[in-house]
Amino acid sequence: MKPSNQSAPFGTETSLVTSGRDTAAQKGFVNPPVVRGSTVLYPTAEDLHEHRGEYQYGRHGTPTTKALQQALQALEGPKCAGVGLAPSGLAAITTALLAVLKSGDHLLVCDNAYRPTRNFCNGLLARYGVETTYFDPLIGAGIAAHFKPNTRAILVEAPGSQSFELPDIPAIAKVAHERGAIVLDDNTWATPLYHRSLEQGVDISIQAATKYIGGHSDIMFGTISANAEAWPLLTEGIRLLGVCAGPDDVFLALRGVRTLAVRLAHHQRSALEMARWLATRPEVVNVLHPGLESHPGHAIWKRDFTGASGLFSIVLKPAPQKAVDALLNTVRLFGMGYSWGGFESLVIPFDCSSYRTATAWSPGGPTLRLHIGLENVEDLKADLSRGFDAFNAA
Repeated sequence: MKPSNQSAPFGTETSLVTSGRDTAAQKGFVNPPVVRGSTVLYPTAEDLHEHRGEYQYGRHGTPTTKALQQALQALEGPKCAGVGLAPSGLAAITTALLAVLKSGDHLLVCDNAYRPTRNFCNGLLARYGVETTYFDPLIGAGIAAHFKPNTRAILVEAPGSQSFELPDIPAIAKVAHERGAIVLDDNTWATPLYHRSLEQGVDISIQAATKYIGGHSDIMFGTISANAEAWPLLTEGIRLLGVCAGPDDVFLALRGVRTLAVRLAHHQRSALEMARWLATRPEVVNVLHPGLESHPGHAIWKRDFTGASGLFSIVLKPAPQKAVDALLNTVRLFGMGYSWGGFESLVIPFDCSSYRTATAWSPGGPTLRLHIGLENVEDLKADLSRGFDAFNAA
């Protein structure tokens, strides 16, 4: 099959399978070879002087990274001018921020942002002279009130990966662009398969590809996609910072892209069934899933997203810590671990109250974040039912 880097006329599922493939260059193999290399040899001194050649140095790209970048660019859609690769999701976020900010700039960050993102803003960015202000993720066009003459960028997370508020990205982007600011979106939850944020006014879309792109809990990876206006800034930042991803992780990320549509559809279907079931449980006072009609951001989700993933949170009825621990120690199919997006189901307790600054986090009871994996849904319900029995007994 010849390479097919354009999304049209193919459907998304076809593009995920075919983009970035060139079986002629790959000697007939379906998958590209894993190119492990630093030095690229030039055939002549003239080529060396002019840096002529498709590849110049391993850090700047290989045939393996090119295949993944082409596949991800097709996934992001026609607004995407290019995709940068990073060794982790956090590295993708920090690289993107460093690429667009300078000393003296002002950054706006939604209050539901990934905590390591906040740590970076409050730590390294602050030491470099960048001021960060946090805002209510539900503020929409009201974000205009937080702008300063030196506001350079806005970072949103849609939805927040613990508390699941869903910002109105088109409204925020309109205000930002009227004032010359860049919009960055942590799009890990839905991926570009279900949320093409570049088409809704975002300039730079970021994923912790450790999660659904990888899909098998075996890599650390990040992606940074940009529109035509932001791409030159991003490529310069990646080059100056020396950011690159290892060849084996690149290959595994490309493997994950090929099955993303099938896996994410299963995660979505199972998670929605589990969310609706949990909403009927007496131990649960609230289910934080944008795909549920009861979620405050459901209308935005229906307007801006074409699907949901396997991650959501629940609020339990008031109970002592020992009851929550009894639940966690009883379940067997839900592992306790700080990640998500793999094939396995996970659960962690969380509490945002200590680090929210623009909004108060007071959910009314202990909170758990669930990732619904690829297991049988009835088995997952039975597992949580046993956990709830232990919760009630404690």
